[in-house]
This record gives sequence, C-alpha cells and structure tokens, in this order.
Amino acid sequence: MTKKIKGLSIAFFAIIGMVQAQEADQAMSVDTTSNTKRIKLDGIAAVVGDYVILESDIDKTLIDLRNQGASTEDVTRCGLLGKLMEDRLYAHQAVQDSLLVSDDMVNAQSDRQIQQLTQQIGSVEKMLSYYKKPDMESFREELFEINKLRMLSEKMQGKIVEEIEVTPEEVRQFFNKIPEDERPVFGAELEIAQIVKQPEAPEEEKQKVINQLKEIRQDVLENDASFNVKAILYSQDPGSKSKGGFYSMTKETPFVKEFKDVAFSLREGEISQPFETSFGYHIIYIEKIRGQELDLRHILMIPDIPQSAIDKATKELDSIRQQVLDGKYTFAEAALNFSDEKETKFDGGLLRNPVNFDSRFELTKMDPTLYNQVRNLKDGEISRPIREDDQRGGPPKFKIMKISNRYDEHEADFAKDYMKIQELALREKQFNAIKEWMEEHIDDTYIHVDPESRGCDFANNWVKE
Repeated sequence: MTKKIKGLSIAFFAIIGMVQAQEADQAMSVDTTSNTKRIKLDGIAAVVGDYVILESDIDKTLIDLRNQGASTEDVTRCGLLGKLMEDRLYAHQAVQDSLLVSDDMVNAQSDRQIQQLTQQIGSVEKMLSYYKKPDMESFREELFEINKLRMLSEKMQGKIVEEIEVTPEEVRQFFNKIPEDERPVFGAELEIAQIVKQPEAPEEEKQKVINQLKEIRQDVLENDASFNVKAILYSQDPGSKSKGGFYSMTKETPFVKEFKDVAFSLREGEISQPFETSFGYHIIYIEKIRGQELDLRHILMIPDIPQSAIDKATKELDSIRQQVLDGKYTFAEAALNFSDEKETKFDGGLLRNPVNFDSRFELTKMDPTLYNQVRNLKDGEISRPIREDDQRGGPPKFKIMKISNRYDEHEADFAKDYMKIQELALREKQFNAIKEWMEEHIDDTYIHVDPESRGCDFANNWVKE
C-alpha cells in the first residue's frame, strides 16, 4: 500500500515494532528441530531508565518519517536512536518527578487520531488492516502507550524551559556576538489592520438556545441521560464534539475568561446553568477535579444569525470603507470608532502575530487563511467586506482589511527587529538549558547502549565515556 498516512507520532510505529518483535521472540523460544537455523529478527538497541528501545523501533520510526513525506536522505540509524533515547529520558524523568498525564487526556488524543486515520484510509476495517491489528481494542491499547510516552516527554520538556526568560541585556549580548556577515536575514513582512463587524443573533434565537441547553441539563440531572452522548449529538464545538465535549484544563489553559470562571466555580459532578461567551452559549459538567486541574465536558450551542443581520454588517463595512476612502476618517480612527473587535480596535485595527505578538507577519510563514485574505491587496488599498468563519466553533464575523506597512527582505537590525532577535536569544537559552539538563540526567539514569551502536557519534553522551 503506497498511500501516505499522516497524523501519528513517530513513536507509533516504534511501539508496533516492539510488539511484533516480542511476538517473534516468543515464537522463537520453542526450538522444534535441531536443524533450524536461528535468525535474529530483533534486538535491544538501548535501554533508558524503564524504557526499552528495539532495533525494530528504529526501522519503524524511519518508515513513519517517510510516510509523513519527510526527507530521510540525511537521516541515520544513529541519529534516530539518539532521538528515541532523548524522548524516553524525558518520559522516564517525568514519571520520577510526578508529572502526571491523565488517562482521559491520552484517550482523547487517541480518539482524535483514530478519527483522522479512519477518514484518511477510508474505514475502521481498512485502518486495522493497514496496521495489521486484529481489533480496535488492541489498536487503541498500543496507541494509548504511544501517546502517553509522547505527552510525558512533552510535559517534561515544557517544565525544563517554562521559567526561562531573556533580559534586554541578554538580547543585546546575543545579537552583538553574531558576526556581521552571519547575521540572519528576515523575509518580506507585512503589517495588517482590520475593522470587524460581528453580526448579532436576535434575542429570540438566543433564548431558544438557552432553553435547549436547560432541557439537556435537566435530562442529565433528572433522567440520568449521558452528558457525553448529548455533547456528541448537540455540541457545535468542533474541537470537542467527537470526544463527548471533553477538555482537561488548568487556570493557565488558554480558554476565554468567562469559560474558566464558570468551570472553576463548580464542584465535581455539578452541571452549570447556561452561560454566554464570545463563542455562543455553554453548559459545563465537571467530571473530575485533581488539585488545580479539571476534567470537564461541555456543550456549545450557537444561536442562528439571520441573513438580515449579515446583510446589515456588510452594509456597515461598505459605508465605513467609503468614509475612509473619502478622507472622513483614517483607517485607525475608523477602527477605534466602529470595529467590534476589542483586541485590535484600540491599536488602530493592527493585527498581532500570535507567535511573538509582533505587528509584522513574514510572508513565507503567514497563516494560509490570512495570506489569502491580503495577498492581492496593494499598499493603501482597503478590501471589500470579507467573511471569516471561526474554526473554533464561534459565529462568523465580517471585516475589511488594509496593509499598513510592507517591509522588504533585509538583514537583521537590532532596533527594527528586536522582537525576532529576542525570540532567537530565548531559543538559544532554552537549548542550552535542555543540553545541561540532558547531561545531568544521563549521568543519573540507568542507560545501556548495545555494543553495535556504541560507535555512533551521538549528540549526547549516552555511552557515558
């Protein structure tokens, strides 16, 4: 089968290899004839703490990279083994440090992957056949172990760098130590401003949604109906609908304030009354409380917006656009006076890059949706009203856009490109912190590397020489 399958972690194929190797070893343990020639089907490449890495894990990782369309021309077995060992050291230490990952979070990730794979391959049966698994239960068990290892690894890496910051002086020193002929070149960039109109649903539509959520809540409380099933049937949140409305969150999770306020005011087993956020109306069911972490399920319902409200929003934007073109307002003044988007209206409608909160967007790294909205705009031109659907499940909005500034490709300048240089300095400091962490924990952890791999030129001192 030549179809490329994306969406699983590299470790997925490694785990499958591990299971297949174990089955092969069990089959070889019974020697039925004295003339049978033993063939080594698999072997242990390395051990890191509580984790074993088989030779087949390396092979499966390479296959996974190719299936994802990555170039493997410069990838070596030594390099792959080193990466697998890093992942397992992170996961091993996460367990030692009690950095827990809930089973529900792991299962939710597995559910998303199974759904994605089923869509890509065509059916559950074809997916199980492709991965040579007899049933969904065995496939799900292996996927669970893969995702748990990956999530533990990510949690450990996050803890290592979570408190690392760079001061302005460190940024200056970082920039000054770069030789002038080696300073980075930044690609062409744009500054983009927008004025947004959010069509409002009429009160009767809002009340209809509120009443429906109240009925669902009452059915769960009084008739023991399943909140999970209700979320699958009725929720309009694309990020959680398929998993029964499930989210695991802390107070740091980037949800809107109204949602977090309600969630953290509830007791375990309690269901909220309907409440409103910028996405629509919700009810929340608290499934489990673990200290400062909540496992919850929610149902989002969005009131219908009539065509008359949409027509009104686009007509207002056309009028605002014409007033700017006629010189009655500057674009920034019009944004302040008329835009419904609080995040941008007080900054002249200027968009902020979500990566570093800078006002510039590098053309080659722009979100495809944003790029398509502005790619044909000339400097100073204002777009006609554009509809933008919310990928997170909220109601649509309409906007007019303008390219405020355009910057050609240029060599890094400390004053003009401070935010980007700061990001590079932070990455270097984080890299050094991880390297130091690796050296310390390699010394403190049981590690065995197979003699055949000890000659590898590892980036880390795995053989402890």
